[in-house]
Formats: sequence, structure tokens, C-alpha cells
Amino acid sequence: MEFKLRQIGVIRTPYTDKAPYQPVDDEQGDFHIEIAPGYTHGLYQLARFRYIYVIYLVDRIKRGVSMKVSPPWTGGKEVGVFASRSPVRPNPICLSVVQVKRIEDNRIDTSGLDVFDKTPLLDIKPYIKDLDTKPDANYGWIEDMGDYEHLLLHIKGIPHDY
Repeated sequence: MEFKLRQIGVIRTPYTDKAPYQPVDDEQGDFHIEIAPGYTHGLYQLARFRYIYVIYLVDRIKRGVSMKVSPPWTGGKEVGVFASRSPVRPNPICLSVVQVKRIEDNRIDTSGLDVFDKTPLLDIKPYIKDLDTKPDANYGWIEDMGDYEHLLLHIKGIPHDY
């Protein structure tokens, strides 16, 4: 079965050929989302939320889909694509959680996003504190890896010395 999705805007970032693995909250540069004119009214009351989910199409992946991947920060460990955050997926749809800094007209200024400039936007959803925070969540297979604390820096997108 195939589905048809509609682009509702575009994500603007300073990244043209390399982007971080995860959003970096305090990254420098212009990060914003431009909503297409027909969807601007959908932003009503969104500014009352501190964080949003940004759902987008990964449109520049050149690699073929594989059901097993090796995240670059794991030193070669192989896991199933569904047990990873790899952008190389059967459906090239990804999401990021970012802070809303300001909304004006059809523009949402955000904290750092981990996508290339002009990435197609598919949807936005509010991040709701108690609904989207699961206090008993864990790190799955990542907990079994050596140098766990160092890997957490990669997972969280925190710049650091290797």
C-alpha cells in the first residue's frame, strides 16, 4: 500500500552538506521553519508550547535501505533499523524535538535542527510535558556498550572532545 504525503513547509538551517546526528539546542546559526501559506492558520496557539516535534522527509539520502544499520557513533555495532535513529529507513520520515523561540506569521524560529537546509516539512506536533515524557524510558541496547557515558554525548548531540 502506498500513501501520498503533502509538504506543508520547508525547514531552513545552515547545513548544506553535513548535519549533526541529533539536534543541538545551543547551535549557532539561523534555524527556522517556513510554513506554506495554506497552513499558516494551523500555527494558532502553537507559540504557547516550549517544544515541538518536527516531522520531515529525508530527501537527500543516497544509500539504499537496509534492515540492519551501524550507527556511526557505535564503533561498528550492528542493530536493526527500527532499533536505531538512522535516517536510512523504509520510509524516509524522521522527527526532531526542538525549542520554539518565536513564531511570527508563517515562520517558526527554533533551536538547532539536525537536517539539511530546505528539507521538506511534513508535520508539526506540540511536545506536551507529561504526555511525551516517559520517566521509565531506557537506552535499550546502548546500555550494553562500553563507554556508555561517552555514547550518551553523541545520542544527545552534545559537542565534545573524542
